[in-house]
Amino acid sequence: MTHRTFPVATTPPPQAPREAEPLRAHVPAAAEEVVQEIRRLVPEYAAPPGGRFDRAMRWAVVQSVEHFVEVLAGAPPDGAALTGLYAGIGAYEARRGRSLDGLQTAIRVGGQVACRRFIDETRRLDWSLETLGQITEALFEFLEQVAGAASRGYAEATQRLATERERLRWRLRDLLIADPPASRGAIAELARPAGWSLPRTIAAVAVRPPAGRPVPVLPPAILADWDRDDPYLLVPDPDGPGQEGFLATLLGGCRAAIGPTVPPDGGALSLRWARRTLALTGRDGPARRDVIRCLDNVPAVAASMSRELLALAVGERLRPLDELPPHRRVLFARTLLEYMKCHDNAVDAAERLMVHDQTVRYRIRRLRRLLGDGMNDPLRRTELMLLLHAAVEFGLIEEDAAETAAAAPHARPEPHPVERGTA
Repeated sequence: MTHRTFPVATTPPPQAPREAEPLRAHVPAAAEEVVQEIRRLVPEYAAPPGGRFDRAMRWAVVQSVEHFVEVLAGAPPDGAALTGLYAGIGAYEARRGRSLDGLQTAIRVGGQVACRRFIDETRRLDWSLETLGQITEALFEFLEQVAGAASRGYAEATQRLATERERLRWRLRDLLIADPPASRGAIAELARPAGWSLPRTIAAVAVRPPAGRPVPVLPPAILADWDRDDPYLLVPDPDGPGQEGFLATLLGGCRAAIGPTVPPDGGALSLRWARRTLALTGRDGPARRDVIRCLDNVPAVAASMSRELLALAVGERLRPLDELPPHRRVLFARTLLEYMKCHDNAVDAAERLMVHDQTVRYRIRRLRRLLGDGMNDPLRRTELMLLLHAAVEFGLIEEDAAETAAAAPHARPEPHPVERGTA
């Protein structure tokens, strides 16, 4: 860090060398009074006497008082050392995570003590009011410049700390999704200097931002990587109240999938499943919302990982559906899936499908004739539901588009519920 060098109290007032000479003997007493006033009026500087901070503060006050008196007495006004001193103090405050309020108050307190002592010296040494005014003006210039040096040191350190903290956050983010996972101790050790409170759990969020839209601004607790082709976030304690709605609002229309909630060393697992879930959205996936949860769509996500096997099984197990007109196959498969989800309740299934319950009963009777005892076999029921889910969600039932279009205008409509009776 390079600090601009400038003189402090550059121009001694007229007669100052002669008038300032008696002040040299009072430097120790003046410095002590300043220290005591700072300890009394600035709580964060009221360190135990004799400690490291107390010694450093006393040394800085003595250096400041001596410098001002020497310049006032006609010494060459080289303020580089004092400028560096106060820039260093400002940087120290930044590293401690404190504002500059305490330091600026301490500088003002020092000025107030000096003014009181100058007034006393005016009476004792019979200074003129003009001399007092000139010395006071020089003091104000001195205080302004040391305060400016402290502000610059603080600003430079803050910027440097922010850049370093950002680098640490990037390292932490990468460590959280490492595979094989990093130890929890290593994660905790890096989280502290990165300024990230280590949560009990995390979840990865795979994101697909709309093209051309700027990335959203995120709170500091969320770690993000927007520079990848497949960007992601790491969200602490994702199961807290309102977190899902908060993320949906925060991401502002981005397609996103939330992976499983895991301990801090399980980020790679959560991200892997978040990405697999996101890969389903916008094409043939289970979700119609912008932000979906992996664990709310386990059947679809799991089925997507075995699509080749499921396609073969659908072709084998659901082959009887080929007897239906092409434009009815998916419709009947969806009806059977909802019917089984509703524990074979036609009324509930009809509500989910938004059709008449007699329509559901008609379709189920026809499916029983096609599939036979497989619909009622407890050992086959789970398999049948899985295959139906895959067939419906992933389009594994073949439909010839041309044949469907040709058949649709001439297809025999399903009988009205009154004509069919009840199953």
